[in-house]
Amino acid sequence: MDYEEKRTNLVRQLILEGRIKSKEVEKAFLEVKREEFVPDNIKHYAYIDSPLEIGHGQTISAPHMVAIMVEGLDIKKGQKILEIGAGSGYHAAIVSKLVGNKGHVYTIERYSSLVENAKKNLEKTRIKNVTVEIGDGSEGLQKYAPYDRIYVTCAAPDVPQPLIEQLKDNGKLMIPVGRIICQLELIEKIKGKIHSKNLGGCAFVPLVGKYGF
Repeated sequence: MDYEEKRTNLVRQLILEGRIKSKEVEKAFLEVKREEFVPDNIKHYAYIDSPLEIGHGQTISAPHMVAIMVEGLDIKKGQKILEIGAGSGYHAAIVSKLVGNKGHVYTIERYSSLVENAKKNLEKTRIKNVTVEIGDGSEGLQKYAPYDRIYVTCAAPDVPQPLIEQLKDNGKLMIPVGRIICQLELIEKIKGKIHSKNLGGCAFVPLVGKYGF
């Protein structure tokens, strides 16, 4: 199966749909091999623009949703990023390309088997600027705070206060809010005040934990 051709075709589709807008995001999507982040038995679905099951009722997000989130966050080289919900490591891998060698992605996942799998996936794709931790992502990851950007790959009942606290001033946070059918919220912290923008409807698995469902 020609994964490279399928990857190129998917990126072209996402550009035509207006999901991928910048050359930086285009390059990241072309560099990260999504087939390395999905279970072996469904690798042939790797470049269908759809979420895919990865175990524990969790999914690897659809490529268009990853594109929407990273474009909306306006990620820059050298930034420190927090991801809530590592999953298979794919989303963090895309972000790792955007922050470059001088930036770093910290990602937290509650299922130990997914943590180990994400670590293996990132290692085999030679991505070194991502740290995967186990824990309750709804509480953020205080030990590396504050962060330039925070994004959540599961839906929360509301924006967890620890994430607001762990966000740098002038930082951005993206989170789906609601149950099953939810709203994608982009939050900016400016001089300690919170400004929120609704980016539209989306569907995510629920956030579980102290500040989750």
